[in-house]
Amino acid sequence: MTAANLLRDARILYRRLPELPEATRPQTIDGAYDCQNEVISAWLAHYGGAVSGYKVACTNPIAQRQLGVDGPFFGRLLSPFVMESPATMDSGKFFMRVVEAEFGFRMGADLPPIAEPRTREEVANAVEGVLPAIEIVDSRFDDWTAMGAVSLIADNACNGAWVRGPLLPEWRRMDLARQAVRVFVNGEVSREGSGAAVLGHPLNALQWLVNKLNSRGIAVHAGDYMTTGVVSEVYFAEPGDHVVADFGPAGKVEVRFTGN
Repeated sequence: MTAANLLRDARILYRRLPELPEATRPQTIDGAYDCQNEVISAWLAHYGGAVSGYKVACTNPIAQRQLGVDGPFFGRLLSPFVMESPATMDSGKFFMRVVEAEFGFRMGADLPPIAEPRTREEVANAVEGVLPAIEIVDSRFDDWTAMGAVSLIADNACNGAWVRGPLLPEWRRMDLARQAVRVFVNGEVSREGSGAAVLGHPLNALQWLVNKLNSRGIAVHAGDYMTTGVVSEVYFAEPGDHVVADFGPAGKVEVRFTGN
């Protein structure tokens, strides 16, 4: 069975993997992204829907150290797993529930592939607005911290679900790097961070993501959602938890996990 088929079945059949067998495991980053393409096609063929946007993983040094990788990588946001806040999720649908508070963007203009990397201002000018977001990271591997970048990329950068808050069109009045973010769990402050945690500024992460997509021949389209990576330490949610991420002027986003 191919790596893509193993990862397809792991999510659909709720069957976790110890690892990808060496004979099927992608050997390069390019091969990992090719595998990710196959996995996404297989999941969408089963669940329906479409690609809603993209995520960048490991923009935060804390996440890089935890997973043993030396830089960011990307995955897709899939419409069957993108929800509006306040969201309620069945805990039993996830192998793990790693909550990450992230600055999200919705794009207001197309950014097709071009020969030269795009500047940060060029990318910023294509943004429609900023939004508070929570990504639920979920790995199809038993020990995701030991898998390395190639396997994690193939597994769609460990995306489980994504919850988006309200869109703020007047986002330029905010200093996103200095904006404090607080994560509340069952009413108590659990995690704190700021936009500076993601490559120094959420726009730096967005620029990296757009240029990485363009370098692989992928166009960014108006209406795409882009999420830029965790701004604090992650929180491993338990069944019954109610999690709220407060981004100050950018708004709040919340998710509740049902189950026992």
